[in-house]
This record gives sequence, structure tokens and C-alpha cells, in this order.
Amino acid sequence: MTSFLALITLMAWPVIPLFWIPVHLFTRFFRKIKLLTYIMPLITWLPVACLIYLYRDLLLHFKIAFPVIIRAAGVILLAAGTGLHVWTGKLLSLRGLIGLPEVYENMHGRFVAAGAFSIVRHPTYLAHTMMFTGVFFATGVISVGVITVVDFSVVNLIIIPLEERELLNRFGEEYRDYRSKVPKFFPRKSSGVK
Repeated sequence: MTSFLALITLMAWPVIPLFWIPVHLFTRFFRKIKLLTYIMPLITWLPVACLIYLYRDLLLHFKIAFPVIIRAAGVILLAAGTGLHVWTGKLLSLRGLIGLPEVYENMHGRFVAAGAFSIVRHPTYLAHTMMFTGVFFATGVISVGVITVVDFSVVNLIIIPLEERELLNRFGEEYRDYRSKVPKFFPRKSSGVK
């Protein structure tokens, strides 16, 4: 079961950078091709997922034998991250989660600053980090730990800056004001939109 959970995590992760980086970098192009944008993950992610599956024995072989308390904390982190992801999904709606406002120029989406978005600006990415960390702690699979660090780095150094540029273009001063009040990724006591 733990190997299956680790494998699913490894296979699913590449869709995040392989979809969001191009969509944010080449927004004009993707707005021209509209729904065809959603073929891109199949073209880019599917081969990577197949490679991961082919090399699964190697990727799943190296493990750390974490104590029970760490494995239990991993399950709790995975559950909390999943809950946070579901919560942000409800706040954003399916359209927002799959990036339709980025793909359709006339679909601006709505600005969301309530709920999880009043605590951190990017709760979906925080949820991913919690889930990946949880899977790493629960399974001890080192390649999942590596993916967790890579995901955290790619999200914070590439995806979030690109996404925030797009959100500033879309929502202007409203987003600028929100950004000055709410932390990017890690909650703090005094954060939040009042």
C-alpha cells in the first residue's frame, strides 16, 4: 500500500510544473488555442508518468525506516493537506482550479480572498507540499522526499511568481493590496485579510 501511494505521488507530481509553468509563461498562446490547452498535459506529462512507472522499482527501492510517530505524522499531514486542497477547490471552483481564467481571456474569474486564501495567498500549493511531505513521512520513499523538495522549490521560485504576475494583470490594485496583507506560503499570526 505504501509503495502504491508513493508511486501515485511520483507519477502525478510532474503535471503541476508541466502544466502551470507553460500556461503562465505563454498565456497569449494558450488563450489562442483555448481548450486545446488541456491536451498539453497529456503530451508532456503522460510520457514522464510512463517513465516513472517503468522505473518504479528503482524509484521505490530506497527508503528511510521512519519511526512510527513520524509515519503517523505523515498520515496526519497527508490528510490535512488533502483537506486544505478540497477547501481551496471549493473556494476556487473547478474553473479556477483547472486554470480556465488563464486560458480564456474574457473569463476573469473572481478574486478570492476568503477562507484559506485569507491565511496564505497560495493554499493550493501549500496543500501540495503538505501532501507530498505526508506521503514521504508515511512511506519513507526517498524519491518522494526529493520530489517534495523539488516541488517546493519550483512552486516558490517559478510558478508562484508567474502566477502572481498574471493575478496582478487580472485584478490590479485589489490583488496588490491583498498581497501586502497576506503571506505567500507560510501562515503567520498577524496575517489575513480583515
